[in-house]
Amino acid sequence: MREDEAEDPRFLTTLARGLSVLRAFRPSDDGLGNAEIAERTGLPKSTVSRLTYTLRALGYLSNARRRDRYRPGPALLALGNVAAASISFVDLAGPLMQRLADQTGTLALLAVRDEGRVLLVKTWRPRQVSSIWLEVGHRLPLSGSSSGHAVLGTLPADLLGGAVRAARGERGLDAAGAAEIRAQAQGQLAMQGFVIADPSTYFSPNVHAVSTPFQPRDLAEPVIFTCGAMPADLTLARMRDEVGPKLRATVRELEQIMGQGPFSQRQNV
Repeated sequence: MREDEAEDPRFLTTLARGLSVLRAFRPSDDGLGNAEIAERTGLPKSTVSRLTYTLRALGYLSNARRRDRYRPGPALLALGNVAAASISFVDLAGPLMQRLADQTGTLALLAVRDEGRVLLVKTWRPRQVSSIWLEVGHRLPLSGSSSGHAVLGTLPADLLGGAVRAARGERGLDAAGAAEIRAQAQGQLAMQGFVIADPSTYFSPNVHAVSTPFQPRDLAEPVIFTCGAMPADLTLARMRDEVGPKLRATVRELEQIMGQGPFSQRQNV
């Protein structure tokens, strides 16, 4: 969301709040109560209670097993399938990313920005190789993840400020820190075509990762492809010399299939 959009009279706050409730859910949740949703969204519990009631009535939430705890409902599943079918590059990327996962023994990921975090929307696990635990729906910080650094390095300028504010200072991210990460990521993309966050600053000591952006024609901002693994299996040297170049080449192959030129940073980033 651009900085001016929330102030636009066309911006419907009630709808935004309802969607924030849906985004509060994580794959590991065993249902959420109104108090937990209120804590995650920052909304008053009374507001959350009205929103969850409405969303349940419309099928976007369900509380079949426990009346006081909600889960994503069948209407969300239908929406997800429609979205996946309408974004053409995802199906085309599947065989390429599975091949990359198998070749490198890493977990391949597709991530998108979700306000002030990075949301994993697709994973490809290497066959016959154990991989890290990240799952679809997991959210990574913008600061201290290669995916997050790639987002900051490629995000259009009019969205950057809003993304930093939405991060709410997670891992100490502020405007100055975001600018520094952005400059470093842009330098890495210009020099090597992929981004590696400094492992000493990574959000988890159990993950190393390398990322590169892809700009779909039908989306307003880039998405991020990433390969990740345990540090013992994915050293800094291996990210730089092997996996990063293979990831870059795979995304370039996808660009060619889509009839697109190589990713290039927008003039207004």
